[in-house]
Amino acid sequence: METIAQELRVSRSSVSRLLSFARETGLVEITIHSPEAAQNELETWFANTLGVTAHVVRAPARATELERLDRTAHAAAGVLAQAVRSQLTVGVAWGSTLSAVASHLPAKPTHDSHVVQMNGAVNLRTTGVSYAGELLGRFASAFQMSVHEFPVPALFDDPNTKLAMWRERSVQAVRERQARAGLFMFGLGSPRAELPSHVYSGGYLDKADKAAVKQYGIVGDCATVFYRADGSDDGIDLNARSSGPSLDAIREIPHRLCVVSSTSKRDSLRGALAAGLITELVVDEALARSVYSWHTGSGR
Repeated sequence: METIAQELRVSRSSVSRLLSFARETGLVEITIHSPEAAQNELETWFANTLGVTAHVVRAPARATELERLDRTAHAAAGVLAQAVRSQLTVGVAWGSTLSAVASHLPAKPTHDSHVVQMNGAVNLRTTGVSYAGELLGRFASAFQMSVHEFPVPALFDDPNTKLAMWRERSVQAVRERQARAGLFMFGLGSPRAELPSHVYSGGYLDKADKAAVKQYGIVGDCATVFYRADGSDDGIDLNARSSGPSLDAIREIPHRLCVVSSTSKRDSLRGALAAGLITELVVDEALARSVYSWHTGSGR
């Protein structure tokens, strides 16, 4: 009111009387659009329409993709801490998003709990052991968990090599631990992400593999298992070479917590939702709105 008074060169009390008169006569209405209310509407839509518990994370309009990821990861760390308990096995799919989550994990001591790597990280450039090991180590430190690494290739050259390795007792022990996971935490890879997903930029796919991504209409991956926008994965040869759990195996895990940000991952998130991979979602608001707009037809 002080600013208006100075602009109009009248007293502040005059501005107050004018505003009161304008409101009483219906000339002016004052409405507060609560950001929290908008978030709740989106979260309700995800629950009622898709059957997914969603946590929508706000960010300033001018926030960079990295800032959005960091805010989303921070919120996801809190959600995970609420879910972690003693005698629980947590499966983790390595990636940039989960690394961001790991940097925000709060301390919550548990007993007889485990964290297990769900897909291999080895490729021609790196063993991936230090990368995945650091990620698992942060989970273990925060929640006092036992660590179960999975030092195998992310993608095998030959499906038969994968089948042979699966017969090794040391590998079987880790895969049995994976099968006991009560909670699976993962991000989503995307071949079109603005911040390149590790699988597509880290030397895991050769020229022929990248051609296959286009050929099969792949929009994303979960733990290096690839799928289309409609959630299907049938006939995708890359998956026969993947060390990650099949989509059917993922759907068997009771609690499946997905963390994702960036509107450039809209199709990847759509595919994961269509495949029924997600029971709980931590997502940045811009991406949540993009998915909502597509489903309702306003963003196609």
